[in-house]
Amino acid sequence: MSDENPLAKLGDLTKPATVLIEKISDAVGGVFKPYQIVRIAKAEAEAGRIQAEAQIQVTDLHRRAMHRFLEEEAKKQSNIEAITQAAIPLLEEKSSPEGVADDWITNFFDKSRIISDEEMQSLWARVLAGEANAPGTFAKRTVNLLGDLDKSDAELFVRLCGFGWQIGNVVPLVFDVQASIYNDQGINFNSLSHLESLGLVQFNNIAGFSRLGIPNSATLFYYGRPVTLSFPAEIDNRLEVGKVLLTRAGQQLAPMCGSKPVEGFFEYVHEKWAAKNLVPRPEAEHIVPADPPLAGR
Repeated sequence: MSDENPLAKLGDLTKPATVLIEKISDAVGGVFKPYQIVRIAKAEAEAGRIQAEAQIQVTDLHRRAMHRFLEEEAKKQSNIEAITQAAIPLLEEKSSPEGVADDWITNFFDKSRIISDEEMQSLWARVLAGEANAPGTFAKRTVNLLGDLDKSDAELFVRLCGFGWQIGNVVPLVFDVQASIYNDQGINFNSLSHLESLGLVQFNNIAGFSRLGIPNSATLFYYGRPVTLSFPAEIDNRLEVGKVLLTRAGQQLAPMCGSKPVEGFFEYVHEKWAAKNLVPRPEAEHIVPADPPLAGR
């Protein structure tokens, strides 16, 4: 593990980056100095007081305990710096980290400082940058939930978000938990039940969910690819959106999770809607109308 602070290599920082680092320093004891150095000093002072009062010498056990403590704190400090470093390039010019509550930052790093996996650190960095760009984006409960996720849980959630359509907000369109297009990505009854137990989704495999109040025409998007649906009524139409909805925490994490579109899923959903006459079938869009029959034939 390198002793050099990676933030020192960043050179000139933008104003939002500088403000964010200052906010983190105020909240968690400084990213340019050992994490919780005051806590370490207090621990050493307390150990000294006990030694003086009892007139004992520090044993090998004490030394091993202090060494372990310092090693653990060094790892946590390294994780804090890595997450902060990864978040800085994601800050927008209009970012307002000064609006992020100190309590939020303290709680964020209390949960994330034990994260050493680079991919998970990247996810935490995107959450940190997202909150700095728009304070209030991520609830404390969402941060706490993220802290409870294993890497495999996060990867499963990312795969689910690969089926997400923009329908007002992100909705993973899971119509059939036995369909191969979902199963090939690890999305099935058991995995969806697991994500529900984590608090990331609502899963109803019997009745499913519907979006109500849809107007006569509505344009939906799959990773920027639009589809316009046409409904029979002028107002108050109903659109079935499958078996899964994201919870509030899921909605907050979905845009930051780094998901990618699933090959063939746009066409899969398009065919579902075409079967309900909500969109024309692809082949129908390119048919040249035949000449009208001659009179008398």
